[in-house]
Amino acid sequence: MSLPIEKSSSDELAREVARRRTFAIISHPDAGKTTLTEKLLLYAGAVHLAGAVHARSHQRASRSDWMELEQARGISITSTALQFDYQGVRVNLLDTPGHQDFSEDTYRTLMAVDSAVMVLDSAKGIEPQTKKLFAVCRKRNIPIMTFINKMDQPGRHPYELLEEIEQTLGMTAVPFNWPIGEGAGFLGLYDLQEPQVLFFQRTLHNQKRAPMRVETFPHPSLAETLGEAYGPLQEEIALLTGAGTKFDRDRFLAGQLTPVFFGSALTNFGVEPFLNAFLQLAPPPSPRMSSRGLMQPTDEKFSGFVFKIQANMDPQHRDRMAFLRIVSGRFEKDMMVHHARLDRKIRMTRPHRLFGRDRETIEEAYPGDVVGLVNPGLFAIGDTLCSGSPLAFDAIPQFPPECFGVLRSQDLTKQKQFQKGLQQLEEEGVMQVFYSPDHVRREPVLAAVGELQFDVVASRLETEYGVKTLVERMPFVLARWVTGDPDVIARIYWPQDTRRLVDRDGRMVMLFGSERLLSYCMKEYASLKFQLREEIEKIQNS
Repeated sequence: MSLPIEKSSSDELAREVARRRTFAIISHPDAGKTTLTEKLLLYAGAVHLAGAVHARSHQRASRSDWMELEQARGISITSTALQFDYQGVRVNLLDTPGHQDFSEDTYRTLMAVDSAVMVLDSAKGIEPQTKKLFAVCRKRNIPIMTFINKMDQPGRHPYELLEEIEQTLGMTAVPFNWPIGEGAGFLGLYDLQEPQVLFFQRTLHNQKRAPMRVETFPHPSLAETLGEAYGPLQEEIALLTGAGTKFDRDRFLAGQLTPVFFGSALTNFGVEPFLNAFLQLAPPPSPRMSSRGLMQPTDEKFSGFVFKIQANMDPQHRDRMAFLRIVSGRFEKDMMVHHARLDRKIRMTRPHRLFGRDRETIEEAYPGDVVGLVNPGLFAIGDTLCSGSPLAFDAIPQFPPECFGVLRSQDLTKQKQFQKGLQQLEEEGVMQVFYSPDHVRREPVLAAVGELQFDVVASRLETEYGVKTLVERMPFVLARWVTGDPDVIARIYWPQDTRRLVDRDGRMVMLFGSERLLSYCMKEYASLKFQLREEIEKIQNS
């Protein structure tokens, strides 16, 4: 009698890695990113009714946009982790803000994914924010799948959209399906991988899965069903199958080619075929470069990095959550890990699986997963955690602020809440906080990538910390950290349109009203160094 062979931990790790998919959805505002996110959750069975971006009396708000200001304005303000299972695959979906004022949060999130879905508006095509986010993906060679949305509305011809992708982004576009009709006459899709036509039906408020009917092509009955759309469809299919570019998986994985899908996220047309194709095409967790060399997901030693901090996700707990992307090995509850920045061992006592603002305690997780760690002040963006000898991953990029404003509390009796809120929002990377070196004037100066961040700070200070504030805009456009001989700095009479401040660590920061003024000061005070925050911190940490 033979004894059962015990499953090896390395085999289990390999299987778990193979079934992970971790991706972000990127787009310009209003292209339909949040709506597509919600519909992917619907088709995966993660939600039972799809919500609208704008909450109504009979509709839920979007599951991914949980912040009060997000629901009020109908935009995504902060990145959200949504983990769910579909057809045996563990999916980690990171929903990102589309508005350019929240680019920094999006860029940090793109450091944590293995692939991306680019959503385009069929009428507008490639828009400015799409180009910026694509540039970040290209820098990391992130594979991109494209979903051309809003085919149920008047838009540009599919050929024109494919040509724009190739010319503007320099990436080969390979359609996997093709729209039948457009605008009000959008009837369905032709599947270019199988000779078949996919028909869809609308549902009440578009909240349930759209029933899909599949018919082989060509078929005599289709000429009557499609009417005037039948002739053009035949011609386009002949052209695409005869002269179209073939899909090359290696080029896709290198970020040089994008498979393109058409549909309407609002009406659910094309969402299910896209989700099924995504599971087949998107890569599992990929290796990451570290100070120890290339870390393979299947390496036995655990490693991961923090790419996001979020306070007050759950109003019942009022705690801070660190988002940890697992890179290698098996993560276990209560395991001891090395914290690289603090150079000490810590215990992973309260790990969570995240689904928007909802959470549940987990016992284990694997590469590709995003784990929520309750943060009592131990974690910061970019921190590396690992078992075994210490290591560090590539630094998460920081972006120089372009907007500045004085933050004034409207209730001086709530200084404790005011300071706590300011500290926690700065830890999240929502903005940076500067102060006057004159201790008599200690009103904080906010520095942000985009002006809408000021609205976020004021709204969250009021709703989460009970403090009403006002932000008074300042006429500066850039900041530099200044270092050099203290005696030289003390003798300088700085020109108008500048402001001398210090950051939380007491380092000197100068604000400038123009690039021209910065260039003048750099030339006039050549013995001093004018650096970005990222540059000065790299020097201090080396």
